[in-house]
Amino acid sequence: QLQLVESGGGLVQPGGSLRLSCAVSGVTFDAYGIGWFRQAPGKGREGISCITSAGVVINLADSVVKDRFTISRDNAKNTVYLQMNSLKQEDTAVYYCAMSGGPRCSGYDYWGQGTKVTVSS
Repeated sequence: QLQLVESGGGLVQPGGSLRLSCAVSGVTFDAYGIGWFRQAPGKGREGISCITSAGVVINLADSVVKDRFTISRDNAKNTVYLQMNSLKQEDTAVYYCAMSGGPRCSGYDYWGQGTKVTVSS
């Protein structure tokens, strides 16, 4: 059965870094694009970045987030990562990964349970 499991969240100080992981199982991993999203308290879900099955990065967020967050994938480990640098308090959110409906980045049909990131001094 398909599973997407996020991990790596936690408490981090402003200016710090954190790397989130999304472990995918139950599908041919390298056949699908995977995206990262987040939802801050009281806010709607926001797209961050997506990576296609071919490793092409598609940015979903504004330029500020693009400059600080980097998505990557390791097909040998069936895992997609989100490297987050220069974290700010406004980055506090639950972060989700989701699988695209195909090799590109569109139609996110399957979602993980999320991992909480809290940025606070």
